[in-house]
Amino acid sequence: MTPDPSFIDQRIIVPLDVPSAQMALAWVDAMPQVSFWKVGLELFVSAGPGLLAELKARQKRIFLDLKFHDIPNTMAGACAAAGRYGVDLMTVHVAAGQEALMAAQEAAMAGAESAGVYPPMLLGVTLLTSISPSTLAVELKIPLEATNYALQMSLLAKDSGLGGVVCSPQEASQLRRFLPADFTLVCPGVRPSWASSQDQRRTLTPAQALQAGADYLVIGRPITADPDPVTAFQRICDECAAL
Repeated sequence: MTPDPSFIDQRIIVPLDVPSAQMALAWVDAMPQVSFWKVGLELFVSAGPGLLAELKARQKRIFLDLKFHDIPNTMAGACAAAGRYGVDLMTVHVAAGQEALMAAQEAAMAGAESAGVYPPMLLGVTLLTSISPSTLAVELKIPLEATNYALQMSLLAKDSGLGGVVCSPQEASQLRRFLPADFTLVCPGVRPSWASSQDQRRTLTPAQALQAGADYLVIGRPITADPDPVTAFQRICDECAAL
């Protein structure tokens, strides 16, 4: 499933991997063509929910990537609170289990309703893209190939009522064969051919990831570490639109 090329720029999520709200907003204001930004653990712990309000005031879409993973009651409480922020996407670890996932989903919806905001789509993290097949087998003692493990986690997320998953782009094509077309796939670890793969182990180029079935691409350092990030972002959009 390839998104309409005219909307490619809305399918690319750029992480705000900086330690302060001031630095984050400097990036946002310097790149007005980016409509979708990711706020992760470091920035959220540093800046708090006030940053989310600043992003919304600038009419930006927000991927709140905090990867909640705890007992069901604690995950429900966290998701109820986060649901009130009015973000578009937020994450929990599928490995928390179905009871926790269902509680998180229900709580996020309730939190959004109490605040009068549109509810976030809850995404399940299947397997971190920094984890290699050998790490999965040797260190984590999981006797499944990474693609099969991601599939099982994705099916669990779907059965628990989540709207989608975060997965490696290398797993997207297989997931598309077993999951509904409206089940959202968000792929981090995407690297253009002209950029270093750095600490990502299971990656594809942006165009390859979209062709494999990804709905959204999370692309950070190939854009933010480039000497000309505006041009790098546009280059990625152009390459994807040329599919």
